[in-house]
Amino acid sequence: MTRILVTGANGQLGQSIQRIASNYPALEFFFKNSKDMDITDTQNVAEIFENGHYHYCINCAAYTNVEQAESEQKKAFAVNAEGVRNIAENCFKNDVTLIHISTDYVFDGEKKEPYTINDKPNPINVYGASKLKGEQYIREIPGRYFIIRTSWLYSEFGNNFYKTILKKTKTDKVLRVTDKQKGCPTHAKNLANFVLGLIDSRSTHYGLHHFTDGEAMTWYGFAKRILAENGLENSLRLKKAKNYRTFARRPKNSVLATSYN
Repeated sequence: MTRILVTGANGQLGQSIQRIASNYPALEFFFKNSKDMDITDTQNVAEIFENGHYHYCINCAAYTNVEQAESEQKKAFAVNAEGVRNIAENCFKNDVTLIHISTDYVFDGEKKEPYTINDKPNPINVYGASKLKGEQYIREIPGRYFIIRTSWLYSEFGNNFYKTILKKTKTDKVLRVTDKQKGCPTHAKNLANFVLGLIDSRSTHYGLHHFTDGEAMTWYGFAKRILAENGLENSLRLKKAKNYRTFARRPKNSVLATSYN
């Protein structure tokens, strides 16, 4: 039986993995939320790894509030960088393969084509910088790892753009959504299946990967898709917003070119 530690189990990806875990009978899961396991606590993490005898760790734990990260830089780096280093060091010490989830926001968005794994990162906000630092720590520590960058994650769990749009249809007569940013919406269930597929197939294609659902669109285009999927396209007016009010700078183009090796 392959033993798998999943951190950040209450997040979108963590809950999506829990939802499909029974589809992988050869895998045994140990789900830890932030209360069970604080990845910034070195002693707590060390004890969990030493006692768990895991084969894999899927690190879903992250500070993901892009806006708040601008004013909580220390906290963002504590989780997304120092916490990740803590996880990576313990994976190496305990011979555990690390699967770490990263983001399209490591790029500045100035490229017109999709970003490949060979493109040089250049984050333009604190969140992206903290996630990139976490990636760098993993690369510096010996051991087996997969770093999987994804984008615009959504699901039935937690807070995400998909759920926000549906919520706003109940209160807003006009919905204004920016068309100045382009990316690839990715359902957390699809990412979960990709991650578990790596484990189930005993993949040795270690290193950096990009995974998305593959279809590029703007936030406006995504909103239009969401309304259509839920039969709401005629229930309110959807308008393009010229300005996206945000404290954090965001990449204009963060489309990732999917690559598995």
